[in-house]
Amino acid sequence: MRFGLNTFLVSPGFTDSDLSLIETFNNYSAEVIELAIVEPSLVTASKLREALHHVGLGEPIVCGAFGAGRDLRGAPEQVETASAYISDLIDLAVKLDSKIVCGPMYSETGRTSAHTAKEREAQSVQIAEALRPLCAKAEAAGVLLAVEPLNRFETDCINTLDQAVCLIERVGSPALKIHIDTFHMHIEEADSAAAIRRAGKYIAHVHASASHRGLLGKDQVDWQGVLRALNEIDYTGDIVIESFSAENTVIAKATSIWRKLYESPEQLSVEGLEFLRENWKLVCESRCQSV
Repeated sequence: MRFGLNTFLVSPGFTDSDLSLIETFNNYSAEVIELAIVEPSLVTASKLREALHHVGLGEPIVCGAFGAGRDLRGAPEQVETASAYISDLIDLAVKLDSKIVCGPMYSETGRTSAHTAKEREAQSVQIAEALRPLCAKAEAAGVLLAVEPLNRFETDCINTLDQAVCLIERVGSPALKIHIDTFHMHIEEADSAAAIRRAGKYIAHVHASASHRGLLGKDQVDWQGVLRALNEIDYTGDIVIESFSAENTVIAKATSIWRKLYESPEQLSVEGLEFLRENWKLVCESRCQSV
């Protein structure tokens, strides 16, 4: 297991101009970097790969951003745009030796409305049809696609892990998994730990995000419960801290960060990574003692 950081913390979308962040995050003690790629064309894979390996942070996570026009349940041109974007992310992942492309790739983020059962079924069918060829490409490349359920204020499509499982089973590809996020789960799940146990075999990536997007452990997430559940399902993937700073104005507006949640990105990173490592150790020790 590696504990790491998502570049959205300080960047509205990782590009070649953000290469210095790799050294910075390494200094914060990150063991893996999750690259939030908004525009793949603005990233030179060879330069990025070299910078990552220079500090010993190979095999990053590739995180997608599904803004306007990238919608697998949208109009044909939106589906085409979203599919081409996901395909580009898979290509980038291969060049970077990344094994996971994650994000809410089923729909444009921020699309929310009421739908009839018939409309929802039609959307699910359309999403699955669009994902199947992408999953086939990912499977051939040795890459997993991990879909992220979002809270009801950011999507009306997939809010819970159970809904994500339904999508995965409809698509029927071993390359399609779940990317969980404790911020969204704190809003949508009745019991985050129980949800993790139910969906355990499908979980491939984890975002550790405080209930208020601030400091981990200074919030209302049941961290011991979540980490214990991950331990019980024998989760061995990465756990990445995702948060956003008010200074990162583009992302702050998109994620409704209206007040200062911590002193600095360094504080959130260093203290958050320490919190995760300490609590994961406690969970592992507790499980060993109970065996």
